[in-house]
Amino acid sequence: MSEQTEQPEQTVPGASGDSSVTGGERPEARLERAVRAAEQALIEFEIAVETFRVEVENFSRLHHQKLGPMYTRLDELDALIAEAKASRSGDPEDLRRAKEARSLVMPMPGVDELFHDWLGSDGISDDASAMLTDRPVRPPERVRPSEEVRRLYRELVRQAHPDLAQEEGERERRDAFIARVNAAYGRGDEGLLRELAEEWAAGPAPEAAVPGESDELYARLEWLARRKELLSLVAKELEDSAIGSMLRMAPEDPDRLLEEIAEQLLAQVCEREAELAAELAAE
Repeated sequence: MSEQTEQPEQTVPGASGDSSVTGGERPEARLERAVRAAEQALIEFEIAVETFRVEVENFSRLHHQKLGPMYTRLDELDALIAEAKASRSGDPEDLRRAKEARSLVMPMPGVDELFHDWLGSDGISDDASAMLTDRPVRPPERVRPSEEVRRLYRELVRQAHPDLAQEEGERERRDAFIARVNAAYGRGDEGLLRELAEEWAAGPAPEAAVPGESDELYARLEWLARRKELLSLVAKELEDSAIGSMLRMAPEDPDRLLEEIAEQLLAQVCEREAELAAELAAE
């Protein structure tokens, strides 16, 4: 995500050795090609950034679903240990630490949060019913896009990207369409992406590019460069985030990374429980 958009070499019309002029090619033609190449490069970069954003988002969701309860249990054990120490010693510093540890424990959810996703249009959800009847609860849904989903997504973005539009109406149509494509990709919905591909193929063909003047083409290159700078900042934030850093540690098998972290957290829980038992026994 760190490639640079190449700026076109300027050609002075009529200069010695300018084959584009002597060969009958319009002076702006080379600049137009540079703009089109920069547009395609930006689209590929946007695809890479969006792909990584979805991966980070999905990994964050799985991380929270699988490991969140362990982190909560560790916080609770730390608070209980600190409170047991403070109760036994009565030291003001121990009391302060106990209060601080307790403040880090996640509060009990409110009624709305407690029943979030438990009730649907047909009554109680399958997961809630399973919990209440001791039936197995389905594991967290795997939402990492498959290779075919990624291929379909990239192809659709390359074809329908709003930056390829020459008129505002066409750009708005593409914006709305790409929003649907991004939503389907975020859910890993291969069937919907195929439907969207058929819809785009059946829709109005993109208008042919109208040759512009040199100043318009240079302005377009400047806009593309600014857009790439903004995307680079987004990519940097994703890569430097806690989840992004974890994901880059195991890009080919992030599920295994979750399992390793879970094993480490489980060992920490066991250590804290033993420490708490020792503190309670000393009272």
